[in-house]
Parts: sequence; C-alpha cells; structure tokens
Amino acid sequence: MHKKIIGTLAATAVATATLSGAGISSAQASTASAGSDVSAAKSSISWGACTSARLQKAGAQCAKVSVPLDWNKPRGKKIKIAISRVKHTVKSSKYQGVMLVNPGGPGGSGLSLSLLGGAVPDYKGRVVGGAYDWIGFDPRGVGESEPAVSCDPNWAGYNRPKYDPTKAVPYRSYDKKDPWPSITNAYTRACKANNTSGILRHLTTKDVARDLNLIRQRLGASKINYFGFSYGTYLGQVFSSMFPERVRRMVFDGTVDPRGVWYEANLSQDTAFDRNINIWFKWLAKYDSTYHLGKSTKAVRNTFYATRNALYANPVTAPGGVHGSSDKLGGSEWTDAFLYAGYYESTWTDLATTFSNYVNKGDVAGLEAAYLDASGFGDDNGYAVYLGVQCTDTSWPSSWKTWRNDNNKIAKKSPFLTWSNAWYNESCRHWPAPSRTPKKIDGSKVKSVLMLNETLDAATPYEGSLQVRKLYPNASLVATQGGTTHSNSLNGYSCVDDKIARYLYNGTLPSRKKGNRADAYCKAIPQPRPEPAGAQAQAQSAKKLSVLQQVRLEQQKIAAPR
Repeated sequence: MHKKIIGTLAATAVATATLSGAGISSAQASTASAGSDVSAAKSSISWGACTSARLQKAGAQCAKVSVPLDWNKPRGKKIKIAISRVKHTVKSSKYQGVMLVNPGGPGGSGLSLSLLGGAVPDYKGRVVGGAYDWIGFDPRGVGESEPAVSCDPNWAGYNRPKYDPTKAVPYRSYDKKDPWPSITNAYTRACKANNTSGILRHLTTKDVARDLNLIRQRLGASKINYFGFSYGTYLGQVFSSMFPERVRRMVFDGTVDPRGVWYEANLSQDTAFDRNINIWFKWLAKYDSTYHLGKSTKAVRNTFYATRNALYANPVTAPGGVHGSSDKLGGSEWTDAFLYAGYYESTWTDLATTFSNYVNKGDVAGLEAAYLDASGFGDDNGYAVYLGVQCTDTSWPSSWKTWRNDNNKIAKKSPFLTWSNAWYNESCRHWPAPSRTPKKIDGSKVKSVLMLNETLDAATPYEGSLQVRKLYPNASLVATQGGTTHSNSLNGYSCVDDKIARYLYNGTLPSRKKGNRADAYCKAIPQPRPEPAGAQAQAQSAKKLSVLQQVRLEQQKIAAPR
C-alpha cells in the first residue's frame, strides 16, 4: 500500500533560501575537473532486461551478481544480489564513475534507485547526474535478490494489542503467553521455519559491505561513488571503514549515529518522534478553523490520545479487512496510522484530514487507509530483513527488566512511539541467528564525504551527523535548520540539491568549519498550508507523479520502517 504516502509526499514544498556560513571552498575539491580521475568501467557482468516496466522504460539494465553466503567461506555456497544500471550519457572524458545507491531501511529495495541520477540538478549548465553509471541494488535477502527473506507476510494485521503496559497486562515479567510476546515469538519462530537457506546468519551490514565491494570489482571500477539515505548512511560508514581506498565520493543523507546501533538508536528515536508529533499538533492547532481538532497544542494532543483510548476501549470494524467484521482498528492501529507525521512534513495535510475526518465525521475508511500504508500489511520482506540486519549487527540487551525500565522511563515523557517501537524490535531478544561484533567506524582515511541532515530529523537525530562528522575529518555537513523531514535531498530544494550537484560535479565541499557544528546551513522548507476542501479533492485527482517523483517518494517510505 503506497498510495497515501506517495500522494502526500508529492506535496513537498521547495524553497531557495540559504543562511550565512554556506560558503564553498574550491580547495576542498577532490578533482581538478569533472571526470579527470576516472576512466570508463569495464564490467564483467552479463547485463539483461529488467523485470520492472519502469526500469525497462528508462532504458535500465539488470543483472544478478553471485556472492558468498558466508564471507568466511568465499568458495562456499552462493547467493545472488539483484542490481540495476542506468549508464552515463556524457562523453567518456566527462565520465565520473559508478554511483551505488542505498535507500535505507535496512531491508529496502534499491533497484529503482538507478534512476536517481535524473534528480540531480545540472551545475552551471553542465550535466551532473548523467556523468555517472547509477547502480541500484537489492541488498542480500531483499526484493529480487535470492533468496528473499520472509517470515509471515500478514504479521502487521488488524486487532493489534495495546502497546503500552496496563494494569491487566503490566509486562513486569516476560511471559510468552502475554499479547505482544506471543506475537513477537510467533514471528521469530516463523522466521526460523521459513528461511532454511542459512541466510539469517549472514545479513549483517558488514556482509552487505563486502557484497558491495565484490559488485565494485565486477563493475570493473577501482573506486565507487556512493549515495546513502538513512540506514544507507550506516552502510556507507561500514563500507568506507572497511575499504577506504575504494571510496571516491560519498553522500550521506540522514546520518545514523554509530554509537547507538541499534538498541540505543531506537530509544533516541522515541524521544525525537514525540517532539515531532507535538510540532505537528501545534501546526494542527494553528489551522483549527480547517481541521477542528483544538485551538492549542495541548488541546490537539488531548484529542489525539483521547481518540486513541476510545479506540482501545471500542475498536471499530475495518471496512477493508480480510476477515470481515472480525478485523478491527483500535488504539494501536490509530498510533501507527500517524507515524509518517513524525517523518515527513509533506504528509501533514493528508494525515490532518484523516485525523479530522475520523474525529468529526467518523470516517473509518480513511483511518484504515492510513494504517495500512504505514503498517506494511501483506508483505514482510522489508521488516524481516530489517530485523535480520539489526538483530545480528550487534548484541541487544537480553534482560527484559532492562527493556521494561528503559521504555517505561521514556514513555512517561514521550508516549507517542515508545512502546510500539519497543515491540517492533523486541524480536531481537530471541532472533534465530547469533549477533556479531559491529565494525568500528573510522573515516580518517576517507578523502571526501558530503553529509546532509535536517536538525529536527527524528529517525536519524542531528547529533548523529555531528558525531560522524568528527569521525570523518574530510567530511562537510549541510544542516537544514528547524526541518523535521527525514532524508529529504534531491526533492527539489535548491539550497541542498545545488550543493549535491556541485559536489558530484567537481568534488567541491562546503569549507570545513572549526568546532562541533555544521559547515553550511539551509533554512527549513516552509511548513505546508492546508488547501480548501474543494481544492484539495481537485488537486488530488490532478496529481500525476513523474517516474522520478515516484522513485524518490518510494525511497522515503523505505527510509521510514519505523
């Protein structure tokens, strides 16, 4: 179900304002002129037609690259990584090499991101995106790669138990018969039963980084360029720490803090998402004449949680449910339905309509559509690989007391996401594959990274970008001040996108500043404004997204697994 988020993200506003401090240093350019350090790659891959009609129409080529299932046994059993390529359009003297792209997740399909080059603006009239071979790929276990991981496609269904502890079910001890432990343990049992190839033991970020290095070799490239969104920035950190000599240029958008992988990272998100949902509540109060949900942030917040509690007490029948009247929408589905408001400001107006129409008109169908869009019901490949990566990248606390105490403490001040996020990840306590030791991130030998982050990004809090900037002394960070949107580059905002274009054209980064700060700043994109009711319906019917818009918006959905 992609309809709603694609429709709402398409409304993203763009602006062109910059703040002082955004100067560019030509001394930091990694090449004297575009393409001068790169020769055309001679691929040993047998390229063929893509299965995707969209990729076919764009002239992309597809292939599958065999890699070891277990990198400790490189001559052992093989699996296949699905990749796609859109070749450069410039003459060979202007060729800039291969550009591998990861959309985030983990667990996101990146095959369509070979089309992303078309979103890069020209630089002073010169083609930038067309100077690269853009390589999309489905990481091991994902999408068209073989084998694809799946445990229970219908895990994110209806009738979800209450997320937070209650008097009836306090979760003081961990009992597999209690509602959420029953669900998470059933899921991990299904994962073990339905994935017998051994892949669950080999889904770490280090495994994927080694896959990328082999793909690089098969592409015939001595170095890669890399563009990572969200979790893709952590993959970029791991790859560049393992193979720094194989990196030419890298872009990180929405940077993961490696200190928190992955338990602490999720706890940090809980606080940040609560802040962002309250920013949305404040916006709703500003437009109370349109949405009629309350004239203050507190009033809107009270309406939101009162509605949630009413749905817990009396769930409503889901009109599109697969089991007839037994499929219900309760307070947990209500919480999930509004998750994207914490990720993307461009979803605010549509989700505001959903909120308002349910409260004021009893519109259950709109609520169900929003829930299904956010839940992933019917396809668990992304969620299964998400767990497969995060549960095995590093160890998680095994003590239920630790989980309970940490989440109870945060939930007292940040109730929106905390316990739903805890159950989303709790399978890592009993995942059917061992955890590994994460790669220590060391960017000291990486010559060039452009980092991007909005300062109120909840999924990858801004502090993580500042930390990674410390670890990469040759990186420069562009901060969008006051923005709450996650991984929002190449979406038409010239202040950010023009810096990407210049960097990808000639390697020029914003000049590095002293101290723990960004090196360049952009103003936040203006918050959306609600449309009149009649115009809203007309605008929705008139929307027709380009292929490039569809690809970019689907990437944003992938970058928001939770």
